Amino acid sequence: MKNIVVLVSGGGTNLQALIDAQKNGQIPNGRITCVISSNPDAYALTRAKENGIGTRVIVPKEFESREVYSKVLLEALFQEYADLIVLAGFMTILDETIIRAYHNQIINVHPSLIPAFCGAGYYGLRVHGAALERGVKLTGATVHFVNEVADDGPIILQQAVAVEPDDTPETLQKRVMEQAEWKILPRAVSLFCNGQLEVKGRTVWIKD
Repeated sequence: MKNIVVLVSGGGTNLQALIDAQKNGQIPNGRITCVISSNPDAYALTRAKENGIGTRVIVPKEFESREVYSKVLLEALFQEYADLIVLAGFMTILDETIIRAYHNQIINVHPSLIPAFCGAGYYGLRVHGAALERGVKLTGATVHFVNEVADDGPIILQQAVAVEPDDTPETLQKRVMEQAEWKILPRAVSLFCNGQLEVKGRTVWIKD
C-alpha cells in the first residue's frame, strides 16, 4: 500500500477527485495519508478533515528563505513516509532538493495538452485564456512527473477536451476539470501505486 501525500493551496477540487476515487476503490494499492497546504485558509484542508485525512500547513512566506521552507517541507514528507506526492493546485514551485529526493515520485496535473500553454506563468485561468486567445479547437489536461523545469517532466496521461465557440476561460476551466483532470489524475495515481509506470528517458510506459 503506497502512502500518497497531496500538496494543495486552494479549493481542492482535484483532491476531492482523488478522495472520491479512493472511496470508490479506484486506487486499490494507495491511500491518501496526508494533505499539506501552503495556505492556512485553503478549503482543501476542510475536504481532508471531513474525510479523516491528516493535514499540515506549511506557509512559504513564514520562512526566511525558499531553501529553509523546502527543508521543512521535505522533512514533513519524510515524516509522512510519502511514496507518492501529488501536486493538486499547489501554487509553490518545488525546490530541486525535493525533486531529487523524490525522483519520479511527484506528479502534477496541468490544465492543457502539454507542451501547449505550459511552463512559467501558465496556471489557473491564464492557461484557458491563452488557449482561447490562440483559437485552438482542442485543449485538455496532462498528468506528468515533476522535474526541475515547470511542466517539463515525462507525460503520464493526457485527455483532450473540445473548445466550444462561446467558451470563456471560466467555462472552459470547468469543462477541462470535469472531463479531463478529475478522470486522469486518479487514473495516473492508481497506475503509479500499482507499479505500472516505467520511465525511459522522457517517455512513460504503462505496463499491463
